[in-house]
Amino acid sequence: MKAVALTRYLPIEDPESLIDVELEAPEPTGHDLRIAVHAVAVNPVDAKVRAPKDKVEETPRILGWDASGVVESVGSEVSLFAPGDEVYYAGDLLRPGTNAELQLVDERIVGRKPSTLSHAEAAALPLTTITAYESFFDRLRVDRDGADAGQSILIVGGAGGVGSIGIQLAKRAGLTVLATASRPETSSWVIELGADHVINHREPMVEQVRAAGFHHVDHIAIFNDMSHWAEAVELIRPQGAIVSIDDTDQPMPMGPLKTKSGSLHWELMFTRPMNTTPDMIEQHRLLNHVADEIDAGHVRTTVSEVLSPINAENIRAAHAKIETGSARGKIVVEGF
Repeated sequence: MKAVALTRYLPIEDPESLIDVELEAPEPTGHDLRIAVHAVAVNPVDAKVRAPKDKVEETPRILGWDASGVVESVGSEVSLFAPGDEVYYAGDLLRPGTNAELQLVDERIVGRKPSTLSHAEAAALPLTTITAYESFFDRLRVDRDGADAGQSILIVGGAGGVGSIGIQLAKRAGLTVLATASRPETSSWVIELGADHVINHREPMVEQVRAAGFHHVDHIAIFNDMSHWAEAVELIRPQGAIVSIDDTDQPMPMGPLKTKSGSLHWELMFTRPMNTTPDMIEQHRLLNHVADEIDAGHVRTTVSEVLSPINAENIRAAHAKIETGSARGKIVVEGF
């Protein structure tokens, strides 16, 4: 099978950073689906894993954690899908990734592809959807079905991949959304997705949030980096909660958060599959829920650019754009 892989961890400008390879097709066992990959998306985690370091892989390593495709064959314990089913999923950080013609994925972290979307449109969604969904509904304990309607949430990194789907999920839950963006095109994007207020994260945020009429906000999701930690602590309401997807070495003073009896939650959408947690199937269920929301017209894809075909050149180009930190929505690569 064709795949895009690496053996050395090099700058993305180096043509050897990601290479085209031919590998043997994997065979499914247990709960595995063997999926024929039709489209993949590129995320910051791809660039982070591929970042230069002194390490050499003995066999080609396949990256990629976002895909849409068709089930080709199944393992002996599979009960949720059958050959021919169209699916979308993010996968497992500890297993070979999506940048291959065929991939093995545990059925419990796979959802049915939204029927109203193309494979390219669907591939833009799984990783960011799982991340935003778990951030809001598992970590912050926001009620998905509207019991917390009217509460406010500040989404830092609103125009990125996670923020783009997060805005929509928060609005569906009835929250008032303040989303950060700094350029005219990204500000227009977050408004188009449903944000009620746009906050420029390149300028002091506390003053802007308060000028918008919020002394404190009920929830904060940090979907880029922790450089805004102090502002987040200042803005969160007493007994409120902050969720972050960034692993950071930056100083994070906790005193002011303690005086508010506030809480900090970490979100990593790979936690369930990496640890085979008893509730791993929740990712299957949430992907199906969002597929229903998409097919009902309540949530839209966040794809912003599609490249074709799936090969090392185009995957490298997508990585390069992700590394600029200015991508809007999701970059998808389609078709082998």
